[in-house]
Amino acid sequence: MVRFKDEYWLFASKSGGYWHSRDMSTWTFVAPEGLPLEDYAPTAEVIGGKVYLTAGSSKGIFTTEDPAIGKWTKAATVPSYSDPDIFADDDGHVYMYWGCAPKGPLHGVELDPKNGFAEVGKPVALCSADPLHHGWELKDLLLDDAQVLLSHKNPYFEGSWMTKHNGTYYLQYACPGTELRWYADGVYTSEHPLGPFHYAPYSPVALKPAGFICGTGHGSTFQDGAGHYWHIDSAIIGKRHMFERRLALFPAGFVANGSQPDEMVCQTYLCDYPQYLPGESPDPLKANRPAWMLLSYNKTATASSTLSGFPVGNAFDEDISTWWSAATGNAGEWLCVDLGKRCEIDAMQMNFADQGSTTMGRPGIDPYRYTVEVSDDGKNWTPCISRKDNDRDAPHEYVQLDSPVMARYVRLTNIHTPGGASFSVSGFRIFGSGLGKAPQEAQGVSAQRLTNRRLAKVTWQPVAGADFYIVRYGIGRDRLYLNHQVHGRNDLDLSGLNTDGDYYVAVDAVNDSGIAMGTQVAPVK
Repeated sequence: MVRFKDEYWLFASKSGGYWHSRDMSTWTFVAPEGLPLEDYAPTAEVIGGKVYLTAGSSKGIFTTEDPAIGKWTKAATVPSYSDPDIFADDDGHVYMYWGCAPKGPLHGVELDPKNGFAEVGKPVALCSADPLHHGWELKDLLLDDAQVLLSHKNPYFEGSWMTKHNGTYYLQYACPGTELRWYADGVYTSEHPLGPFHYAPYSPVALKPAGFICGTGHGSTFQDGAGHYWHIDSAIIGKRHMFERRLALFPAGFVANGSQPDEMVCQTYLCDYPQYLPGESPDPLKANRPAWMLLSYNKTATASSTLSGFPVGNAFDEDISTWWSAATGNAGEWLCVDLGKRCEIDAMQMNFADQGSTTMGRPGIDPYRYTVEVSDDGKNWTPCISRKDNDRDAPHEYVQLDSPVMARYVRLTNIHTPGGASFSVSGFRIFGSGLGKAPQEAQGVSAQRLTNRRLAKVTWQPVAGADFYIVRYGIGRDRLYLNHQVHGRNDLDLSGLNTDGDYYVAVDAVNDSGIAMGTQVAPVK
């Protein structure tokens, strides 16, 4: 993602084009001419009033003054750069960073845009994976004998992206593999664009290993019109194909770190809940979501029919990789959830699963069409959302209601399912307030490093009325920027730690009416 002429421009692998938006809510697709659309890992940069783009294996850099029109020309022939990143420094110098291989390394070299983007000097190896000491870089987080693991499954070290902040260069990278739920972005820092680079001990900076959708690797960091930072990454479904992915966007930024360079932070705390758009929150990093809670988790549900192997509970288990499917895609198939009590409903997200779809590629205008109704008794229904005339491709449609509604039951009814698919839903997510009390604060928090220092055991006392917990952790008592959701238990095998340095943890208790933030910060001993 880059910002150009007051718009956001989004480029993704093998997508047949790209998107642009003024508000990061409504997006317009462009099917361009002159770009390597089937290459992986595009990168874009604004240089001298133009957008420049390349992609892995394209062996070319392409440019346009007006990406909305979609006509690009080849600006230069260059070597093949895997997972490339073009970075224009504020002093006018331009650099290329790249690398995509087991254990790395990432390379960097200066380019001369006035001389066909020729390399200036020789490429420099900048950093490589170190999974023996950086536990989150391991493909098998819980394996104790990492030496045995590394002889079979080396992590991929890839996805470079450069951000300069307060004179420090933050070289971001992804590990250990895009097909994994704990795919994450780490960072190395330097005072110079080509190093030497030093591992940031708070890495990873973007991590989301649990929740409705997981994975926060191979991303880019950019600023909105107000100067606030955001980070966009790939998130994994991985059921029909190991690279079946979606895009995840969340606030980012930097916090003071004493005499050290500012710490890079990406806010993934409940980042798959409703979020404020740019301009709607004065400080997205600190307060970027309304107080709405998830009302539908593991609630009782019924359906018009159920396809064998795809039970109705899958639509409410907070896992995008499982789904409920009706037996058909016929109009009238429905899914209904009982919230268990009358709740205040502010927003909903309909995540459709495309079960049995026969469509490949971009289908054109053939969107989901459906209605949503609400009820207090499950018998008398009031219309809430109508998409009977929908012309927008939105398989993960989020709808914020004009005003809250009060209801106990919510029913989703099919009108049309595209691609010949059965009516199927991976997540019918209802947000608002359960109108009760938030749970009590978790007590008895304890954390112990195991013999394998990449692992720790975190325990706490169960909290009555808590739907789930969030373990926050980090390398300082006031720097708990990483988190892990925990469902159905009051302990966590916390994996992916760096072997050097100290860690601290706190535990938050969550239900449909609020969050009890943990104030007990325990050292990982």
